[in-house]
Amino acid sequence: MTFHTTLELFQGKMDKRSGLRLCHFGTARRRRWWGLRRRWIYIYITFTFTWRMLGVFKTNQEHDLCSLTCLMKEGLHAVLQTSNNTTVPDKLSAEHYKLAETQVHKDLEMQTFAGPVFAGLRRSLDITEEEYHRSLSSDGCYLQFISNSKSKADFFLTNDKRFFLKTQNTREVKFFLSNLKAYMDHLEKYPHSLMVRFLGLYSIQIPNKTKKYFIVMQNVFYPDERINTRYDIKGCEVGRWTDPASTGNPVTKILKDNNFEGKHIILDKQRSWLVDQVEIDSAFLRSLNVLDYSILLAHQPLHQDELDRKHSFSNLTMRTVKSMDQDSPAKEDPPTIPLLEGYSARLASDTIDNGSDHVQNTGEHSGHGIPLQEINLHSVNCTDAELLEFQAHHRRLLPNLKNSVHVIDGPKLRYFVGIVDFFTVYGVKKRQENLWKSLRFPGRAFSTVSPATYSQRFCQWVKDHTK
Repeated sequence: MTFHTTLELFQGKMDKRSGLRLCHFGTARRRRWWGLRRRWIYIYITFTFTWRMLGVFKTNQEHDLCSLTCLMKEGLHAVLQTSNNTTVPDKLSAEHYKLAETQVHKDLEMQTFAGPVFAGLRRSLDITEEEYHRSLSSDGCYLQFISNSKSKADFFLTNDKRFFLKTQNTREVKFFLSNLKAYMDHLEKYPHSLMVRFLGLYSIQIPNKTKKYFIVMQNVFYPDERINTRYDIKGCEVGRWTDPASTGNPVTKILKDNNFEGKHIILDKQRSWLVDQVEIDSAFLRSLNVLDYSILLAHQPLHQDELDRKHSFSNLTMRTVKSMDQDSPAKEDPPTIPLLEGYSARLASDTIDNGSDHVQNTGEHSGHGIPLQEINLHSVNCTDAELLEFQAHHRRLLPNLKNSVHVIDGPKLRYFVGIVDFFTVYGVKKRQENLWKSLRFPGRAFSTVSPATYSQRFCQWVKDHTK
């Protein structure tokens, strides 16, 4: 039975029950009652069907947010059409971070914040302006994403599911813009950081409506066709359980910390890289005095052809270029490959064992490095300076995927990992909440703690649940 069929049947039953009562109302009161009743029915059926469906559904003409999403798409189309002809500066100035460009399109007023900054970030991720424009203003409807998250924001997915659009409140926007330079500096120093990439920040002013701010970000779970489990991890226990059977399809349910107990992220040699990068990212977030961020985690089985292709020469070359120089992914001469397994315990599993400045011949692929015959020997003659730079930026050999910074392959599973929701500042309100929860949940781990405690516990969870 479809959503609209159920809605019509439900309304029909309500008509029969309330028809006699409605006739006693005046015309104006009847219309008000009818409007309230229809809205209640729509909300009830929407939420019922949302949980029974896949967690996403089209914001078509019957959807409450259809008008908003259509105007957002129309406004973005106009803004991006103009910005496509703008040259991204090679070096960003302080003024670029403060820039707020306003564009009026029909009755809409669109505002783009720090446009050159985000354009530069998109370029570093090999996202062309044409791709970005096409995805955000495609003919298909945006998809509203509904999960069991407590967030009050509205989440939308582009039709190709590559990018998320999330509404933000004024406080979050001010906080993010005030720390945008620090965020960009962190990503420049650690280009393979697990923190989600924000690709654009906008506002839309619709006549007689409150201004809406929204941010565009990468979808950590892209592509999601084969993902069979999703988690939102905070590293605590209070309120961190989701009943997998309570609502909807478990394939799309967002599970939480307590659902993960007894399980592990199996990465083998990539474990040390993941643990160290989480520590680096959480230290940065601690410096911003924030808490309540999460690791989004999902996995899917690796097919045999993916396992075989992972170590092919052509794939290795492309992955190396992507890992070493994301700004220029199509260079004719690929950079050297400073991935020496013996050089640093923090490098990824797809490495070469170079214990004493020589390449160890591993013979056939055994899962413990890249076979010698798959590598151009000239490409591994890297200098100590290159090795030190690689180590300083804590890079790894990225997979050859569009969402590569959030994908880590283990021996049997492909993991999608990203750190999200880092706009909650530990201010007076959160300190009071911490005090109340300390009395309410003595001796238990809850989310509202100091940034130092949150960061330490967050990292410990990763250490305890990875192998």
